[in-house]
Amino acid sequence: MTDLVVEADAALTGDELNILFHAAWPGHRDTDFGPVLARSLLRVTARRAGRLVGYVNVVGDGGVHAFLLDTTVHPDERRQGLGVTLVRAAAEAARQRGAHWLHVDFEPHLTAFHERCGFRPTAAGLMDLTEPPPLAPVGPHG
Repeated sequence: MTDLVVEADAALTGDELNILFHAAWPGHRDTDFGPVLARSLLRVTARRAGRLVGYVNVVGDGGVHAFLLDTTVHPDERRQGLGVTLVRAAAEAARQRGAHWLHVDFEPHLTAFHERCGFRPTAAGLMDLTEPPPLAPVGPHG
């Protein structure tokens, strides 16, 4: 990974993120990343020869919990350890900013990657807010 620069909170534009996301995520549509970046606890970027090739975002709850989001590596840079490097750098930066816990949600096929990053499995709940809730009987106490 020569000439690779990984840093927390480096200058970053929405245009750069859209270019990276178009390359990495089929079907990505241009997004206004301003509100996302404004709410970040931190972000970690990777650049090779000045070009954005990796990104991860961390948001916080204002306390000791932080949440890893949008880990993205350019397809030309995959399978070389860059994703793990990004996540570990994000975890260390979050720890330095007072986080005690770093949470992440992911699909099953990404389990091995997240384990390499240092995550361990936990029982957690997830609600898909894009789908209508299932109709469930309501008990006497709500």
